[in-house]
Amino acid sequence: MRSFLILCSTILLLLAACSEEKRVIKVACIGDSITEGCGISYQSHNSYPARLDSILGDGYQVMNFGRSSTTLMQNGDFPYWSAKEFNNALAYKADIQIIKLGTNDIKLYQWNPVEYEKSYQALIDTLLSVNPTTKLYLCYPIPVRKTQWEITDSLVTSGAMPIIDKIAQKNNLPIIDMYSLMKDKQELIFDNVHPDAKGTLIMAQYVAECIRK
Repeated sequence: MRSFLILCSTILLLLAACSEEKRVIKVACIGDSITEGCGISYQSHNSYPARLDSILGDGYQVMNFGRSSTTLMQNGDFPYWSAKEFNNALAYKADIQIIKLGTNDIKLYQWNPVEYEKSYQALIDTLLSVNPTTKLYLCYPIPVRKTQWEITDSLVTSGAMPIIDKIAQKNNLPIIDMYSLMKDKQELIFDNVHPDAKGTLIMAQYVAECIRK
């Protein structure tokens, strides 16, 4: 009987060890159309989250929770908060979450720095309240090649980025500098706002480097 109990205990320990070894690190990519992969052929393979999943490989599972046209601001014309992707991201309870929201917020007709900062902090608080152990990364927006849909590059650099700096410092969170990454590669921003497939690959490679540090 004692030998049987020892055998059972050993099996359970081995099963637990195997289970731990197979556990994947879950990554959630939260964002707008740039995250979703708007305008890219074979979006399910060529969006930056899909590329990131491929680059990180075994041991990681990356999910794309991007939704086109959404704003980070809760009072924007299409708040990310009201999109199903937001609820799906909360339910996913990722170990790592990449936040890349803000490009639609800086449209001239709706930009409000006070609301942007307030909503950004609320998003962080919400994500941490659902999953206190999650690791958050904040992303600068990529450059705007030329003013399009009332989105201007000047508001990326003078509006969104300083607020992201402030939020990151306040919450002791890392920033992924997508702006500098793509600044000299604006030929890959095919419609002035969205990256093409080459651009998403470069973005994914950089995010992977940041995650692995």
